[in-house]
Amino acid sequence: MAKLLPPGVVLVEAGDLADEDRGPAPEEVPLMAGASERRRREFQLGRACARRALRRLGLNDVAVLMGPQREPLWPTGVVGSLTHCGEYCAAAVARAGEVSSLGIDAELVTRLPPSVMQVVCSEDERRQADALPGDHWPTVIFSAKEAIYKAWYPVTHLWLDYHDVELTLDAGRGRFQAAILAGPPQSDFPWNPVHGRFALSGSIALTAVALPPAR
Repeated sequence: MAKLLPPGVVLVEAGDLADEDRGPAPEEVPLMAGASERRRREFQLGRACARRALRRLGLNDVAVLMGPQREPLWPTGVVGSLTHCGEYCAAAVARAGEVSSLGIDAELVTRLPPSVMQVVCSEDERRQADALPGDHWPTVIFSAKEAIYKAWYPVTHLWLDYHDVELTLDAGRGRFQAAILAGPPQSDFPWNPVHGRFALSGSIALTAVALPPAR
């Protein structure tokens, strides 16, 4: 995942954590109330990664709370993103002056049912996936759209449907471009089209979007 992100972004994965880093901050404990054991573990690991990443930016003892759409709330002047998939968990953070918004995502590569494909992928995206070798491309498309949304929402605070995003894959270079078909005008979201990167790590598809500083 770190190779998918530009300089200035700090990435911490769960494997980077020491045992003493893995406990939740006191302010984060109520956010896990009523969650299943698996969800509690994912939440706790994600927040632990985020707090270690923030320490590497010089911000110590910062709890990462939750917004109205369950999005992580970052300290003033910081942008970030979280992801978890099975045993993989990571957080990425950066100074807002270096990156406008971040989105990272990890998904287990699996064959998407036709009904899910129709929800996630446009006809053109399905044709792209069918034309490329391997059956992991629908998962890459799904993951890329998740990463785009994570970068989009903190800027716009608007919902973005899967079909509001039209993805073009550059399979050979591990890159993608996404046209946003709905939402605010270019003056309010000047990163349209969105550019991102992807990679496969074993059975996991990794995607990342880092919106550069707005001109």
